[in-house]
Amino acid sequence: MSGSSASLQPPVDAVKPVRHPDAPAPGELLGAHYEHCFGCGPGQPHGLHLEARAGEGVSLTAEFTVQPAHQGAPGLAHGGVLATALDETLGSLNWLLRTIAVTGRLETDYIRPVPVGTTLHLEAEITAVAGRKIYSTAVGRLDGPEGPVAVRADALFVEVKVDHFVDHGRPEEIRAAMSDPDQVRRARAFEVNP
Repeated sequence: MSGSSASLQPPVDAVKPVRHPDAPAPGELLGAHYEHCFGCGPGQPHGLHLEARAGEGVSLTAEFTVQPAHQGAPGLAHGGVLATALDETLGSLNWLLRTIAVTGRLETDYIRPVPVGTTLHLEAEITAVAGRKIYSTAVGRLDGPEGPVAVRADALFVEVKVDHFVDHGRPEEIRAAMSDPDQVRRARAFEVNP
């Protein structure tokens, strides 16, 4: 993977990640963590609507289809949209640790153009944990899980408390999420921030 930045290299005292006993089972669809998330939320008309499934250990797979609203150059996915898909996929890994975490650093490599209409197949895994730092890597392929590599990324996520969202989020969205009568949706909105 990319990993050229020193900040994306786990320290020597990093440990192997351990899947939480309450993590979703392998093959289980993770679902959106928040209705209005641009990456996974169904309430975003031009969002990615990325769908992730738990894998074995601390890995997962995800897919999203590039829509016309996602293009940069004519007929091709915008690089920022591809980075968002990688970030969303890598962030979803935190469900497997049952940890609240935010992106600290994301390093993306663009290998091939991704045409509009293409379904990008993503695979991601957590490689190490050091204190509050979670190191992970992902790859996106064209035309299927074994297709040619189009994008890849390495990331550093940092564990935070739920106060991070309450203190920094827009008050009206925080109030709306906290007053949701559905307890599961209310908890998930703040549980993980991919």
